[in-house]
Amino acid sequence: MPSFFLAVMILGLPLNLLSLSVFFHRLRWTRSTVFLLNLTLADTSWLLALPYLINYHLDQLYWKLGQPLCMAVRMFYHNYFYLSIFFVTCVSVDRYLAIVHPLRSLVLLGRRQTGLLCAAVWAASLILSAPVVGMSWIQTCPGSNRTVCPLYMLLSETGESLPYSLFCSTVGFLFPLLSISYCGLRSVRELSRRPCCRDPLGKKRRLRRVLSAALVFFALFYLPYHLIRNAAIVMRAVYPHSPASWRRADVAFALEMCFCSLITCVNPLFSCFIGRQFGKEFQGTIAVLFSRWPCTQVASMTSKRTRMTGRGRPRMSAVAPACAPGTLAVKITR
Repeated sequence: MPSFFLAVMILGLPLNLLSLSVFFHRLRWTRSTVFLLNLTLADTSWLLALPYLINYHLDQLYWKLGQPLCMAVRMFYHNYFYLSIFFVTCVSVDRYLAIVHPLRSLVLLGRRQTGLLCAAVWAASLILSAPVVGMSWIQTCPGSNRTVCPLYMLLSETGESLPYSLFCSTVGFLFPLLSISYCGLRSVRELSRRPCCRDPLGKKRRLRRVLSAALVFFALFYLPYHLIRNAAIVMRAVYPHSPASWRRADVAFALEMCFCSLITCVNPLFSCFIGRQFGKEFQGTIAVLFSRWPCTQVASMTSKRTRMTGRGRPRMSAVAPACAPGTLAVKITR
């Protein structure tokens, strides 16, 4: 797990910092841009907190950073998934309003309303994750006298963790999934009703992109995460005195934690996929960065020279006819 988390941090942090640079310096902010910006901010903040987990796993699950930091790291780890889910849902709802209720959307989601909605999403996700603080107490292993900072879903007592996990799965996952499905189906139905056969602005194509990307995100990352998390807690509730029966669910959840950390690397690609202007600016920024590398500069200079030599001969032959009449006049006078 620490090697996987380290690889995710090395890959994801430059991608998200580059995305933030594109958002702040090269884009005109729209509603979708603001939602994608907040999604990138959530990714970046989680990646900056990842070294604490890497250090914890490298120390063989020995927590040395104190109780407050244990609470903060565990709460923010739980909070990040719902921030990501909520902002992906906001992007889908924004496209739905722009297509089905274009005039009303200008009033419902102006600049001020969009900013307030993003602040409300951050506050709601923090409130939803606040109970994790009460379940993230440092414990001491009786055999080795080692201090650990456990995840709430891996606690042996399930009286609080199971109802809380089911509540988060319903409010933070199931309702957004139903909202995305409803918005996508209503938007597709509205576009199919319109009399024009052509789609010069590509609204149908962009809508399919948003809907398919959101559903793929839910199917690959969020659905397995919630299923395996609840399964790990249910196994403890069903077999409270048999820790050996928990092992498979715990291993599956550990693997799912590694896989879900890839969201921070995939979200910039998600923004490129559904944001046409962001994708162009992001690719252009990467091209500029690569062009500044020494090896890339040598290759670009070589390619320019080959293009110049290839074009040199046609230019000389094109200039020759312009001098031909003067030469012919001199010969005639002589």
